Amino acid sequence: MAEVPHIPVLRGGREYVSLDTIELFSHRESGGTPVATVSQANAGIIRRDMKKAARRASLLRERPVAELVEACQRAASIFMEEELPLGAAETGGGSQGPADYVESLSATSGLPHTLCRANMLKVASVMENMPRILKGLMRGMELDVLDGGTGKHGDVPVWYTPNADALGAVLPSNSPGVHSLWVPAIALKTPVVLKPGREEPWTALRIARALMAAGIPEEAFSLYPTDHEGGATVLESCGRSLLFGDARTTAPYVNNAAIEVHGPGRSKVIFGADEIANWEEYLEVLVTSVAGNSGRSCINASTILVPSHADEIAAALAERLVEIEPAQHTGDDARLAAFANPALAEMMDAGITAGLEQAGAVDLTAGLRGGGRLRQFEGASYLLPTVIRCESLDHALARTEYMFPFTSVVEVPIDGMLEALGESLVVSAITRDPELVSQLGRSSQIHRLNIGPIPTTQVEWDQPHEGNLFEFLYTRRALQRASSWN
Repeated sequence: MAEVPHIPVLRGGREYVSLDTIELFSHRESGGTPVATVSQANAGIIRRDMKKAARRASLLRERPVAELVEACQRAASIFMEEELPLGAAETGGGSQGPADYVESLSATSGLPHTLCRANMLKVASVMENMPRILKGLMRGMELDVLDGGTGKHGDVPVWYTPNADALGAVLPSNSPGVHSLWVPAIALKTPVVLKPGREEPWTALRIARALMAAGIPEEAFSLYPTDHEGGATVLESCGRSLLFGDARTTAPYVNNAAIEVHGPGRSKVIFGADEIANWEEYLEVLVTSVAGNSGRSCINASTILVPSHADEIAAALAERLVEIEPAQHTGDDARLAAFANPALAEMMDAGITAGLEQAGAVDLTAGLRGGGRLRQFEGASYLLPTVIRCESLDHALARTEYMFPFTSVVEVPIDGMLEALGESLVVSAITRDPELVSQLGRSSQIHRLNIGPIPTTQVEWDQPHEGNLFEFLYTRRALQRASSWN
């Protein structure tokens, strides 16, 4: 039997083995052999380490941005292809290849291998395409502005100063693709302080190891598996932080300018009156928007708004989504993720059932599959794709977001479409109506707008959809220079 790895804390790149540990088990073998032991950092350790943040940042800032970008690009293939250190050297070390990473990630997150690999490619693509991403984040400015702080944007002098000596990130366990959002911080000369999801230490560690192997200073990486208090300490101790979580987790921080909140996306697909008669042409867009990445992303469509044909669209979408069933987790046809925590699946199922007891909503997938949505397979819990036809946006299920392929279809008059949107991370608008497009473009409630048949899950990395990391990490100052001074 292979030795169970002991995943260490990283304190400025240095391994630390704690006496306080947790064990991670496969969701398919609850209570069986652990797949990893994970050292835990307490809040006191994090606070002490953050006193070194300025020195660690200076090590990164002295590197030319071109060098950091090239290292990120090298790290892409390292992350995808190479054996990298996994366990702490103090406890016997051990390494992890890409296939081992996929298997471990699948075991503790519930994602099938197909989706683990897809998310792996997503992270690697960010590292590989770093020049394009930074060009988008920096609005076409020359990257070497980061080397001296001053430069020109066109003919205008600019001066940018960092807002923080470290970027904190309190990360989830449900989908490793979110790690792609913090990776550009390294090229932006900002060390990272990462609190991984309890069941998913694998991705943060592998990215850090790949970037270190590519030449990024180890001091730029701190990884703190920790509890709720430790996560709050990361948010409080870093000058800028990213927070991922549900509405309850993120609510206390929504008005904190130093913390970028990534909560429920409430992303949507909408149809204009000009294209609604052609809805069948766009059914694949709806399927991908709802079911891509097994519905686990904040960019999955949780609501579909249409001016007419709601019954037909909901019925057709339900017929497509009931084809998605639990499959062998190693199979190439697996599209649905299991829940590592069965209690969470049961709670969501109960919430939907309770919502359906309220008049004005029908589960169109339930009748097609002839059974409940909670399913056991391979010893794991799954929630089957669900399409709800809601008569009104006032219904409890009309604006609800769940961590599996779930959506509601609601008919809304076209003149009330914009008002009905509410806060939306992504809106895919299937319309050619210039007036509607203009109204959507002016809406402050939409973070990312797709015009045309583009799934909500399709991301262009030079078009940030939830905040701009460069503008989050740097502030532009006023700069004037006397004409006689060179």
